[in-house]
Amino acid sequence: MKKAISVEAAIALIPNGASLMIGGFMGIGSPHRMIDALVAAGTSNLTIIANDTGKPNYGIGKLISTGQVKHVIASHIGLNPETQAKMFSKDITVDLVPQGNLAERIRAAGFGLGGVLVQTGIGTLVEEGKRVINIDGEDWLLELPIFADFALIHAHQADYLGNLAYQLTATNFNPVMAMAAKVVLCEANEIVPIGMISPNDVITPGAIVTELISMPHKHH
Repeated sequence: MKKAISVEAAIALIPNGASLMIGGFMGIGSPHRMIDALVAAGTSNLTIIANDTGKPNYGIGKLISTGQVKHVIASHIGLNPETQAKMFSKDITVDLVPQGNLAERIRAAGFGLGGVLVQTGIGTLVEEGKRVINIDGEDWLLELPIFADFALIHAHQADYLGNLAYQLTATNFNPVMAMAAKVVLCEANEIVPIGMISPNDVITPGAIVTELISMPHKHH
């Protein structure tokens, strides 16, 4: 059994300078309560690994707005002009990684693979400094695994063992990120009794989840 802890207690585990994987796709399936608690805590010098940086003052964009982020590894920043401006002013360094590559490199970290071989980026700037491997006369780029200190993930349902089920497109990067970080913090739409989630629907087993965030208090 896991005791659900407050969102503030979970975020207090994260030191300045930590690397964080944060689930979500333009804020869909992002752990918004944890992002808000990170903003409130003022944790700084963060490396954020995510699909995108949300929008100004929405989702991961909140952390960009407050200046808590020093480095971003993401697939696109097109919908957040603040991230772009901070990249050009060199307040933030940004590694742009094609979306499929990003997902596979995170998966490689979680599943114990040495890297992934891809053809996206061959013959472009992306190739600089990377190993090219020839297989049957074709060139492939070796992309290395991406790990993180913490994964901040969002699930649809959790039980008190930490088993997680996701819902539709809100699943996105959350399950692969849960595998690739040392500490996994999860917030869910609901926490249900053990047995309520069919084993067939458990995508992330409880053994992987470090801390479960308690449900918000309802204001009457």
